Amino acid sequence: MSRGLQGALAALFAAAALAGCQTTSTTTNEPIPDSGSTRGEATEPRNRAKIHTELGAAYYERGNMAAALEHLRTATTADPNYAVAYSMLGLVYADLKENRLAQSNFERALSLAPNDPDINHNFGGFLCRTGREEESIKYFLQAVGNPLYTQPWRSYSAAGLCMMNKGKVKEAEDYFQRALKLDPDDPTALLSMAQIRYRQGRLEEARKLVLQFNKLVNPNAESLWLALRVERKLGERTAEAGYANQLRRRFVNSREYQLLQRGEYD
Repeated sequence: MSRGLQGALAALFAAAALAGCQTTSTTTNEPIPDSGSTRGEATEPRNRAKIHTELGAAYYERGNMAAALEHLRTATTADPNYAVAYSMLGLVYADLKENRLAQSNFERALSLAPNDPDINHNFGGFLCRTGREEESIKYFLQAVGNPLYTQPWRSYSAAGLCMMNKGKVKEAEDYFQRALKLDPDDPTALLSMAQIRYRQGRLEEARKLVLQFNKLVNPNAESLWLALRVERKLGERTAEAGYANQLRRRFVNSREYQLLQRGEYD
């Protein structure tokens, strides 16, 4: 898997992690407040499970996997039938490279809530990242098929990345186009389609797409490198130099800047 695809998949996978969980956003190392949940306000098992799952998701977001596991195990003990907790456990174990435990927890989650779009998306992401791209598509499409799913473009983009990873550009393009039809500003689909159009020699389209991406989100090394190469092929030396300067200033240690230094444009 290329570094760019791997990073994009990881980002989509992480975005799915907190779906359905209201988490406490913080960047400190202080314990996350439990809002009094463990002190009597929520004694009913499902409520306790939800609260501990939210806390587990918050710790997962901060990268504290030990605390995340502790709360998520408490959640499943409180309510062994709370599917979201098992899905979160799957995500944590996946990040810890405990793939057997990740899969068993995802499967438990799906056995409890087979039509839940976020759980299907999460399991699809796990399958894609562990080399089972073809198998993952079933779960992304299952997620999209739920009419209550609020972010179906996310799963179409993830499916597209999986197909890109398999070298199936035509299938990938179809999924990215579906994503952009639902959300014309989906960053993953925009950058991926820009890359496809560049490879197809459709440079004006590639330029439009990567420019849109760079306006919507902070440009990264991958998007600056693509924009630079588009402008180079279009003969726009001033624009090319501008992107080269941005790469040097902001991403001097990136693989893309090293490629620029070596003159390896394609």
